[in-house]
Amino acid sequence: MSRLSRDLLHFNLPHWDEREGVCRDCLERFTHARARVGLYLSPTSSPSLSRFKILPTPLRLGASPRYTGRGVTIAFLDSGFYPHPDITQPVNRILHYHNVLTRRTDPAELSAPDDSSWHGLMTSVVAAGNGFLSKGLYRGIASSARLALVKVGTTRRIYHDDIRRGLDWVYRNRERFGIRIVNISCGGDYEASYLTDALSQSAERLVRAGVVVVAASGNAGHQAEHPVLPPASAPSVIAVGGFDDKNTLDPNEHDVYQSSYGVTPDGLQKPEVIAPSIWIAAPILPGTPTAQQAALYEELTRAHDGDLKALLAQHAGIDAELDAAAHLEPYQLRLLVEGKMRNEKVISGHYKHVDGTSFAAPIVSSIVAQMLEVNPRLTPQQVKRILIRTARRLPNIEPDRQGWGVVNARQAVAAALNGGDALLSGNHLDLNRL
Repeated sequence: MSRLSRDLLHFNLPHWDEREGVCRDCLERFTHARARVGLYLSPTSSPSLSRFKILPTPLRLGASPRYTGRGVTIAFLDSGFYPHPDITQPVNRILHYHNVLTRRTDPAELSAPDDSSWHGLMTSVVAAGNGFLSKGLYRGIASSARLALVKVGTTRRIYHDDIRRGLDWVYRNRERFGIRIVNISCGGDYEASYLTDALSQSAERLVRAGVVVVAASGNAGHQAEHPVLPPASAPSVIAVGGFDDKNTLDPNEHDVYQSSYGVTPDGLQKPEVIAPSIWIAAPILPGTPTAQQAALYEELTRAHDGDLKALLAQHAGIDAELDAAAHLEPYQLRLLVEGKMRNEKVISGHYKHVDGTSFAAPIVSSIVAQMLEVNPRLTPQQVKRILIRTARRLPNIEPDRQGWGVVNARQAVAAALNGGDALLSGNHLDLNRL
């Protein structure tokens, strides 16, 4: 084992004892992560662990790299979308785009960067991106899955009934596009019983038709009132809350996130499971001022001291604060750039880190895509049961805030591969097959 691999293990697992050794899969994951993360170290800095960036989602969840959601279609309901290279290169995996607000299917609309595109761009790529712009580093767990993109709102508002219309579109087109999963990173306007709420009933109908419905629980856990709203509150929907892994692989550091939780009007405790919801690598919308600034920050970080002032002059007008600081010494400029990247949550020229259960939900959807890849016969009920049975509870956190606990990607896929029988009978799961 190389010294850098040992350092990375100690950095992320402070309680690890070298005398205990490390399994082959773990060593491969850490070695691979060291090589990948090294791509984003500044060439002017020493390769110290303090310079490491955001951990990739598959690594932080220990997901099997063998399965990538191949052959599975995920429908995403969100405010808008964009055909990002991570889901269109080298092969365009977007099967269809539909706008329920205009009832139009216009590829030109999808390709035009708009503020409403941000959220759905990030949720879809978090789940199914292949990391094309990061040389594979920031890929999603379902990096081979196909996508159906359904616009149900704008940056200003997503209405309760428009989410229902989006689900009804998925129901009508599920066989046409082979949709097995729906990811909903938005919520309704009010609490309601699934017995009377049309949105919840649309979600239940999809589940009965064999489609797994995954929904974000919301981000109101820090408030006095923190209900889980439809469609996440529906009985058959997998409601996903969040936790904070502190951007480390050490489970002793993990803590709860401010996700919504509680008992629904029908007496159901939500969410069922939790997933990472902070420090999540997500794409920056191309063609926006944020994208220009991020590209400039990365270029300045990689440049030699003698080139900094020329670069700032060449890119004048992109960042007013940097323009005003062009007279500073190189070390001062570097501190300013590093501070701006930290404040703006910029990881590189193409990615930033984001937070919210909006991103925990697509992570769970991507794990479900792996499960359905290895066992297409699984029903939504079986998928939900496997996720619950394999989840890991966070210690010292109330059960009502975390449901059954943190999703366990590798064990969930192993259980799916075994048809769930080994899990339900209490037999040992063979993780070596992953």
